[in-house]
Amino acid sequence: MEEQGERGLQLLLPAAAARALREAPVSAATDHQQLDLDLSMSIGPRQQQLLQLQLPRPAPPTPPANESKRAAATVAASAATARQLQQQVTVDVRSVKQQTAEQARMASAERAYAERVRDLAKRELELAEREFARARMIWERAREEVERVERMKQIAARRLGSAASAAALEITCHACMQRFHP
Repeated sequence: MEEQGERGLQLLLPAAAARALREAPVSAATDHQQLDLDLSMSIGPRQQQLLQLQLPRPAPPTPPANESKRAAATVAASAATARQLQQQVTVDVRSVKQQTAEQARMASAERAYAERVRDLAKRELELAEREFARARMIWERAREEVERVERMKQIAARRLGSAASAAALEITCHACMQRFHP
């Protein structure tokens, strides 16, 4: 239907106006209610009728009051939501900072405890090494003492070797005065 109306208008208009009408952007169905056409006729010196088509620039659509209130309410609600989110983010950031500080404090305490345990273990190791060295010295002294006693025994056995064999033949029990012979 619109096509027929445009075609009829093109037939009535001069070529320049028809071309302007064709090149004009096609507006949406909602813009039809705001479209205001000014048609004017002028009679020139040659008594020709000239039809001009002027298309005014459409004004931006103004939303109805109901929609503007709804938009304002939506904006206010989104602003309130944004504030709540910002507050939640702030609370979350504080919580994370506190947790991080607590973890750092715990790590510091654990590090100090580990150093203290390491120092105690080092002292115990030094004490154990000293104790082991002292035990080794005592063992070596005892071994030397045993070797010295063994040497003395061998020397005594050599000295008593000849005298011991003669004395061994005459062993007498003093309790019963009985003589033993080997």
